[in-house]
Amino acid sequence: MPLITGTPTPPPPVLPSLRLGRHTVTAIPDGSVQLHPLRWLPESTADDWAGDNASLLDPHGFIEAPIGALLVEYEDSALLIDTGFGPHDIPAADTIDTIGALRGGALPHALRRTGRTLEDIDTVAFTHLHDDHVGWAFRSGPAGRFPFSRATFVASREEWADWTMPPEVSVPARTAGHGEEIFPGVTARLTPGHTRGHTSYVIDTGEHRLIAFGDVFHTPAQFARPDWPVSMDTLPEQAVRTRYELLPELTRPDTLAFGIHFGQGQLGRVVEEDGALRWGPHSEL
Repeated sequence: MPLITGTPTPPPPVLPSLRLGRHTVTAIPDGSVQLHPLRWLPESTADDWAGDNASLLDPHGFIEAPIGALLVEYEDSALLIDTGFGPHDIPAADTIDTIGALRGGALPHALRRTGRTLEDIDTVAFTHLHDDHVGWAFRSGPAGRFPFSRATFVASREEWADWTMPPEVSVPARTAGHGEEIFPGVTARLTPGHTRGHTSYVIDTGEHRLIAFGDVFHTPAQFARPDWPVSMDTLPEQAVRTRYELLPELTRPDTLAFGIHFGQGQLGRVVEEDGALRWGPHSEL
């Protein structure tokens, strides 16, 4: 019998997933981006990133921010909210001054771990049309084969109107109005500010609901300081108003959330503790 040498490859981590009534939601990773805390949130100070908020930073002092998508399954149907950054790896030296390294590429493999492929997705709903949210959506594969072959793409009217990069391929697309159901049990909620047409999505089972709020919040530090402007928000004052408007919804006891850029756990809830709001990640539920 041959001697087995070397260190065994550890199994991949379990994808965070929750069962909500007849819906299953799963966080699908694609990659990550480093956010410069004092440039992304220019009214914050070095003292703001000490203490409890220090745990939100990576070893290089950047806000740790994953990139990915949320898979929503209902019976045999599948919805994907956002589609990651795509197969790109950009070092910090080649990005803009508000961020560090930016990389993607893991989403198709991670999705297959749920038993799904890009071809299985019925609906793709975008919170907004920034590169780190649409990376796999408008790519044609070998011989022009389109990976989301059966999906309808959904975004707000304003988001489609403001998009300056046309898709490489023609896809079925529709607009999502405020309060409109875009998938069984999933409705659109317009949350403008980061972009003019930014949209959150609410999965409501009657007993519980989950809000996928996209880039309304980029880090749990903003729950205590929703007034902080974000340098990359298109409409900064509107974005602040949107954060204040969404916080009471997020703190309802029946409400969970998906924070797409939350490095300490994308699935969780906003909880009040000693008079302050904090993020309770999936691992604590």
